[in-house]
Amino acid sequence: MNITQLKVTSSILAIMAVNPNTGWAQEMPSSEEMWEIIKKQQEQISRLEEKLGVTEQIAVETKEKVAQTEVKIEETEMMMEATALAIEENSGPGVEGSASGTSLGGYAELHFNGGEKDEIDFHRFVLFLGHEFNDRMRFFSELEVEHSIAGDGQPGEVELEQAFVEFDLSEKTTTTIGLQLVPVGLLNETHEPPTFYGVERNEVEKNIIPSTWWEAGIKFTGKVGDNFQYDAMVHSGLETPTTGGNAFLIRSGRQKVGKASWKNSAFTGRLSWMPIAGVNLAATIQYQDDLTQSSVPTSATLIETHADIRRQISQSSQIGLRALYAQWKLNSMEAELIGRNKQRGWYIEPSYKYSFGNNQAIGFFTRYSYFDNNAGNIIDTANKQTTFGINYWPHENIALKADYQIDNFADQTKDDNRVNLGVGVQF
Repeated sequence: MNITQLKVTSSILAIMAVNPNTGWAQEMPSSEEMWEIIKKQQEQISRLEEKLGVTEQIAVETKEKVAQTEVKIEETEMMMEATALAIEENSGPGVEGSASGTSLGGYAELHFNGGEKDEIDFHRFVLFLGHEFNDRMRFFSELEVEHSIAGDGQPGEVELEQAFVEFDLSEKTTTTIGLQLVPVGLLNETHEPPTFYGVERNEVEKNIIPSTWWEAGIKFTGKVGDNFQYDAMVHSGLETPTTGGNAFLIRSGRQKVGKASWKNSAFTGRLSWMPIAGVNLAATIQYQDDLTQSSVPTSATLIETHADIRRQISQSSQIGLRALYAQWKLNSMEAELIGRNKQRGWYIEPSYKYSFGNNQAIGFFTRYSYFDNNAGNIIDTANKQTTFGINYWPHENIALKADYQIDNFADQTKDDNRVNLGVGVQF
């Protein structure tokens, strides 16, 4: 029975309803009246069917719109994911707010040296420029101006100290190719002024290491477990003079990768151990076939070891200890004749640092240094220096420094006990 038949039957039954008072059916209407009643019922049924059809059409259209909306939501989510991925790939450790992957930084330091030197010098101004191509490949560079003014007859110079590309070979292994710092010592790779005590860099890492020391080559760095790291580098080497006052002196051999001789390669390896937080122990060995790159073959081996310990003793107090030992052994008769077949040095530097509000801190240190570039002599040629002083950090990246140095050199004419003042910043 369809809806039309149901409605007609209902109408007829209503007409034939039993009178509750008599129990008999009411008087039946005439055929004309019956027909009129059926026509009215049919009109009502038609209107109901028309409304039902419109309702069903609206339901279909609504379902289609819901489906279209779901598709648009999926498309929007895909666009958002693609945008987030693009931002992640193009962002880098750059200036705040930059999504280009290019970063800018640097450091600078101004020194006043009293005593017989009695001069003020804007020692260094350095710019770092880097770029992250993606999450596996990066470029780093460092351009430095020393002593404020460079050029003919001027005290300073402009130097490119770093320019290399870094690749991630795996989660724990990277390689760097280009002009880069040699992995040795405490200051050679990290020498921004707020990171160390004292106005001047220590004499051992200046005359024996010799910092700052960069070469061209390829280096591999990797982590072994959670506590060990290794560095292995093949690179250009030193070229020391063979005659004169600077003959076979380590610091005088830096070529700085400026049309540098590379007749013989150098090899540097370092192993670092970080047993607990704030403790770094490391040892480095370097070998070079010929330190002179000339007709006076002089093979050379450097052995260096150091400790860098910084431990919190309370929420605001930290004790520190830096210690380093380095020694060169040169194998040639010419170097041995002038006592430079052995060149060595060491220093120890305890410190205390107290931190207080707004990233401020104050630190006190003392350092005893011993270095000898003529340690192969039978006479005493050792140089000794004691330095003590204070660092104040109004901000963690700004350091105000003051120290007093006491010299006790083999050549007493070079002694210059003096006050040193300095300000350094990194950004």
